[in-house]
Amino acid sequence: MTRGTGRWARDNGLLLACLGLFAVFFAGMIVSGAATHNAEQHDHGSQETVSVFGYLRSGDFVEATFENWESEFLQMGMYVVLTAFLYQRGSSESKPIDERAPQDRDPRTVPTRKGAPWPVRRGGWVLSVYENSLAIAFFVLFFASWGLHAVGGAAAYNDEAVQHGQPTVTVAQYVLTSQFWFESMQNWQSEFIAVAAIVGLSIFLRQRGSAESKAVAEPHRETSA
Repeated sequence: MTRGTGRWARDNGLLLACLGLFAVFFAGMIVSGAATHNAEQHDHGSQETVSVFGYLRSGDFVEATFENWESEFLQMGMYVVLTAFLYQRGSSESKPIDERAPQDRDPRTVPTRKGAPWPVRRGGWVLSVYENSLAIAFFVLFFASWGLHAVGGAAAYNDEAVQHGQPTVTVAQYVLTSQFWFESMQNWQSEFIAVAAIVGLSIFLRQRGSAESKAVAEPHRETSA
């Protein structure tokens, strides 16, 4: 590994590690999901099995994937918005309470720095969109995942309905079922208890070296992002 490559890997290590772990667990989900799908088909008296690639085209895969993704994007989108307006004294996840945070500074009132993002230099409506672009991106991803969850869930629901000789439903009808909302809510609630846990625990507990923790020696009531 060259020095330049090593520097690039160090500078992007957090993103690379997360993407690598995603790839490993996503592959594991696909393989184990295909095996589970085939086992369920066998339990229902069907001798038809699907390959891993066939499973990727199934409603079961689409529903399982985007049911989880929607909750993650909802969590992050809501967290971005909530932390813009709400505070938690003592938490490393909160902006400072007793002083103005750099994130609150209006870019229109400060000199434009070299290397500033193009929307900041452009100004106008472009800047208005850009200064809310992180939340917008997460909510676009959430609604896209929510829609694909509905499509995949309806397909999986209909596959099972056919096996049991029951009527099928449209995507719109599936969205009105308790099953769809149970699938969504069981993931949504877990995301927000996890967020509440890091907000609350980071008041009193520390992890030396982590950007998600306050400095080990800081008092509990000290609020610093």
